[in-house]
Amino acid sequence: MFPDHRLDFPATHRNAAAIFDVLRRVLPREGLVLEIGSGSGQHGAEFARQLPAHRWQPSDPDPEHVQSIDAWRAHHGGLGNLLPALCLDVTQRPWAVESADAVICCNVVHIAPWEVALALFGGAGEVLPEGGLLYLYGPFLREEVPTTASNLRFDASLRDRDPRWGVRGLCDVREAAGEEGFDFVEFVEMPANNLSVIFRKRAGSS
Repeated sequence: MFPDHRLDFPATHRNAAAIFDVLRRVLPREGLVLEIGSGSGQHGAEFARQLPAHRWQPSDPDPEHVQSIDAWRAHHGGLGNLLPALCLDVTQRPWAVESADAVICCNVVHIAPWEVALALFGGAGEVLPEGGLLYLYGPFLREEVPTTASNLRFDASLRDRDPRWGVRGLCDVREAAGEEGFDFVEFVEMPANNLSVIFRKRAGSS
């Protein structure tokens, strides 16, 4: 436990470096990165530190998480490019951020109702320019690849906690994003059976 409001999510220690390796390749050279579902704020603080040309806008719908995000920001007091956290619920539109150069969302769509994923795609489509990046990270089911036993157990545990949650099918995610004007670019296999999934906003989509 920290003596302030900082939360410590162990997964961020394990996956931050792998996520950053993908982000530094796919992000624009500069601009505003809107992070949806920032959780503890550890990712945002670390990525903002390593990406000084980017302004990093963390957000989360949970007030406790917002406190933690800002506590991590205070802990890293020299990060002028890490903005104060927003309490942002993607299902409430319009979003508080009118425009962004990239939207990233890590470990959200499987621990939220499917409606949250749909709202994420719709809101991202409103704030991103043509060609803007939408980046997702987390576990996904792929029809062409046998699902690992660990992902099946994880999916069952999620649905036990809330039947609206669950590991999403990549095909379903691609289809839903496509309906909101995003082209699927690629996925990158990540540690612990996770994926980085990269979309770009389609030219001509509103």
